[in-house]
Amino acid sequence: MSDIMQVLGFALQGMTERQQVIANNLSNVDTPGYTAQQVHFQASLENALNGPNSQTASITESASPQLPNTDGNNVDVGSQMVDAVQATMQYQALVDMFNAQFRLVQGAAGGSFS
Repeated sequence: MSDIMQVLGFALQGMTERQQVIANNLSNVDTPGYTAQQVHFQASLENALNGPNSQTASITESASPQLPNTDGNNVDVGSQMVDAVQATMQYQALVDMFNAQFRLVQGAAGGSFS
């Protein structure tokens, strides 16, 4: 059970990092020369599932397929907003799974499952 909780905790941390990077990208949409960043979380989560060795999400510059604006900024507000909604939904699903695990532990300890 604790392995599941550790993986869910890592996933929540990764989603938090992803949301922070998206917020940072959006706040720099008008910053000349700013290069958007992205979080490589799925590969890190797979590593966490396979063992406790690598439990960090990596953050890199975005290899945006779009050409940067004339000021060198490559933040695409539309794709960042879609990413923000997706990250929020994934975060909520992870919180729901985390809460379900707590309810299972509580039920196993003789408490209520509700």
